[in-house]
Amino acid sequence: MAAAFRIFDLDGTISDPAVGIGRSMNYALEHFGYPPVPDREVSRLIGPPLDQTLQSIVGSGSPDHIAELVAKYRERYAEIGYAENVIYPGIPEALLRLSVADVPMGLCTSKRADFAELILALFGIRHSFAFISGGDIGVRKVDQLASLLGDRVIDKASIMIGDRAVDILAAKANGLRSVAVLWGHGSVEELQSVAPDVLLKAPDDLVAIADAD
Repeated sequence: MAAAFRIFDLDGTISDPAVGIGRSMNYALEHFGYPPVPDREVSRLIGPPLDQTLQSIVGSGSPDHIAELVAKYRERYAEIGYAENVIYPGIPEALLRLSVADVPMGLCTSKRADFAELILALFGIRHSFAFISGGDIGVRKVDQLASLLGDRVIDKASIMIGDRAVDILAAKANGLRSVAVLWGHGSVEELQSVAPDVLLKAPDDLVAIADAD
């Protein structure tokens, strides 16, 4: 039976993936002769599906070429990039408090599910999540949430929690409430522009969603 889950994004919400994503992205770009992305530009690229991000960088409309770039990116990411994630201070404690309060939690990420599994296991928090919904080429977060609803994994009382506009818009498109967080890679201007139901400043504030109904 479906339940009212607190559904977390991963990148920029649970952990900061900037180092691993930036280095793996440049590993792929330089392999195909493209200039690397400067470190200062990586943050804005985190959140949307990887294929869309790479296409925006190289300007190629060829699905085959984008697939090659994604495969090369994942070559490094699978070996070392995922382990370059850094969990945000306060997240383990917040997840524990939600678990103690019997709040059901799940994960919905644009990242492939097997990578998400590795990252959660790395931080010792995999047990906090009842399910992992992962993305892939051509899979959008709005569709992932729709599938979770359609399969009755979650119900309409569930809440999507994320750091980018794509998370909030995916929730709204599926009739779910949304919580935007400010410790990730989305700016306050970006998040306010899509009107989340709640805007949180720090991981400690996550305990407030335990009592949301």
